[in-house]
Amino acid sequence: MPQSLKNRNIFKFTLCELKKWCVDNNIKEYVAIQIFNWIYKKNVTCFKNMTNLSKDNISFFERKISNSQLTIAKILNDHIDKTIKFLFKTSYDSHFIETVLMKFKYGYSICISTELGCSMGCKFCASSQTKLIRKLETDEIVLQYFMVNNFVSKNEMRKITNVVFMGVGEPLDNYKNLKNAIEILNESNGLGLGKKHITVSTCGLVKQIEQFDKEKINANLAISLHAPIDSIRNKIMPINRIYPLKRLLPVLRKYSKNSNQKITIEYLLLKNINDSDECLYELIKIAKSLKCYVNLLEYNKINNLEYKKSNRILYFRDQLNKNNIITTIRLKRGCKINAACGQLRSKYEEFNN
Repeated sequence: MPQSLKNRNIFKFTLCELKKWCVDNNIKEYVAIQIFNWIYKKNVTCFKNMTNLSKDNISFFERKISNSQLTIAKILNDHIDKTIKFLFKTSYDSHFIETVLMKFKYGYSICISTELGCSMGCKFCASSQTKLIRKLETDEIVLQYFMVNNFVSKNEMRKITNVVFMGVGEPLDNYKNLKNAIEILNESNGLGLGKKHITVSTCGLVKQIEQFDKEKINANLAISLHAPIDSIRNKIMPINRIYPLKRLLPVLRKYSKNSNQKITIEYLLLKNINDSDECLYELIKIAKSLKCYVNLLEYNKINNLEYKKSNRILYFRDQLNKNNIITTIRLKRGCKINAACGQLRSKYEEFNN
């Protein structure tokens, strides 16, 4: 982070951190709650417009705390399924962040990025085709929700009710900033999003899942499985060589038991890779051993990658359901707007470098 940016961004503070900061600077603790209410409930980010703050406190916050936001570089609309992709430019170093807004019958869901690029190297993923530049700061994660939610509120007088950390980057690889962002989203004095409305997706970082479980992070967990056999998963997901299924699955079982929550298994079907009867049989075995849902995904074609969409997705769904495993198919969305995570961002990063 550039040393010239001396002032900490207000969107980087959890409420507990802001209370401590206030007390350390001889400001009453309740001022932190007032500020959280102004920002996250009333959408007022300018300190001088926070009318119940004293003039001295306003002046102090303006000198010491930044309220800068991301810059919107591009907005793309898929008019068929109403998906909107936002491309933000960071204020710290002018890199690009992708965020996707999806409209469903129940309301709006947002897919948030946690890193600039990704180091996990999943062979089928657009995000992994670009190197990891850095992890996103807490404010850069929170602002994706905050700014897109404002967009929705202005246009439809509604709010985004569901958050998935499933954009560019591996969320648990940026554990501290992810944890803080979830705490801010959860905060009842602010946005007030409950556990059932937030999902964190991981490719299987065992140590971080254990920490996620131990610290009782207030969000649901999804595992990007994509192959139920080590030899296949090793080829398409390098993380499996570090954390093979024999290490990953017991940790998921423990998490599910401790949290009393169902895990979501994400399974992207790739033609002649992970769509065989053997893979189906092993997937059923794994799903039966976990307290889980299964979410089947259609492959979204990515340039320069040789993978193809499987035609067995309906068969997989039916067989899983016959085995009393709740299974859904995630519809392809945003096909007209570079919907796969990382496609739009990588295009703009290349153009600007």
